[in-house]
Amino acid sequence: MAPTAAPVHFLVSVLADVAVAAGIDGFLGTRASLGMDVVLVGLLATLPFLAWSIQLVRKHRNFAAHKRMQLAIAAALATAIVIFEVDIRLLSDWKLRARPSPYWPSGVLTALGIHLVFAVSTLALWVWVVWEAWKRFPVPPEPNAHGPRHRLWARLAAIDLLLTAVTGTAFYWLAFVAR
Repeated sequence: MAPTAAPVHFLVSVLADVAVAAGIDGFLGTRASLGMDVVLVGLLATLPFLAWSIQLVRKHRNFAAHKRMQLAIAAALATAIVIFEVDIRLLSDWKLRARPSPYWPSGVLTALGIHLVFAVSTLALWVWVVWEAWKRFPVPPEPNAHGPRHRLWARLAAIDLLLTAVTGTAFYWLAFVAR
């Protein structure tokens, strides 16, 4: 075994020791796995911070605090997504956990499909809005010609994030709470 492969093999063996077919149980007391609970709570927790961040700009014109908060929200969501992806791809069988739902499979899979439309578009919009803001606003941030475009795309991203949270919560309930 190559020296660089040893840490990877160690990590895989540790994960195999803690994971079972259904993965690691979550902390919300439902059938969901840890990654599902983390992403749900993370997504819902970002909404008040998003509203606060928007108020910092609209009401107080505090562009620097808005920028810091948006970068923190993006980092928090990215972390939740990574935890979620590791969970569903390496540790948990979410379908096994969802099977006891009375809405399995058609209702759960329909809700998942609808949710994924918003989740994927939110990710794309959020990355785009943050990237453009990073490149087009001065340091420290202040209003400039990019402002109207930023407001338009940021509003779409915020609405999309809200719809991601709503559809994600609906999917979570149908798959892991409903009895």
